[in-house]
Amino acid sequence: MSTPDTFISHLVELRDRLLRAILAVIIVFICLFPWARELYALLAKPLVAALPAGGQMIATDVVGVFLVPVKVAFLVAFVIALPYVLYQVWAFVAPGLYVNEKRLVLPLVVASSVLFIVGMSFAYFLVFPVVFKFMASIAPEGVAWMTDIDKYLSFALTTFMAFGVTFEVPVVVIVLVRVGVVSIEKLKEIRPYVIVGAFIVGAIFTPPDVISQVMLAMPLWFLYELGIVLARMVGRSAAASEAPGGSD
Repeated sequence: MSTPDTFISHLVELRDRLLRAILAVIIVFICLFPWARELYALLAKPLVAALPAGGQMIATDVVGVFLVPVKVAFLVAFVIALPYVLYQVWAFVAPGLYVNEKRLVLPLVVASSVLFIVGMSFAYFLVFPVVFKFMASIAPEGVAWMTDIDKYLSFALTTFMAFGVTFEVPVVVIVLVRVGVVSIEKLKEIRPYVIVGAFIVGAIFTPPDVISQVMLAMPLWFLYELGIVLARMVGRSAAASEAPGGSD
């Protein structure tokens, strides 16, 4: 097959896998749509619990009371369909991998999905209560602390993405080491820069308080170290399987 034909076939396969991933998210969204209001109430629970007695959220947009719960339902649908979406991504990349690298596809898909959800859960159950209680405690006297539901959704999405992506660090480290982009020795060498970068990322993607910044930076540092350990273990396992007498 000529190079142009190969390129076109790759584009066709990419289109098909993107369509499958999008269709999966849409199907799950349709199933969740009837419970959109309940899903938003669950998302808003940490903030509502931190509001002063009698406090409530507001909607300044005419259609916000409809669109915001719909957006939340779509977010939940994406999280539920995430394993299938990641599988489509890995399946597209897999033909260019070696046999021993293909064996990592399924574990990495599972790990990526679990870590992303764990990151979001970390933000929801640990970070949100701490941040919202802190904000409520520093509100000036006489100021009614409320927020628009759309702005709250934007804040939640940003935080979820920050922590979800942060918890993917071990997977990223393993992949970079396995494909030869970087060595474990180099990862150890740049550790001080990673630590500084972790706190910079925490300052950018979290509210302007030290607590939430540390709550993002510390897991990022820990997960980086975990990625180095796991990459070394995966490397040893691959070397053993490729050695003479190793498993096929």
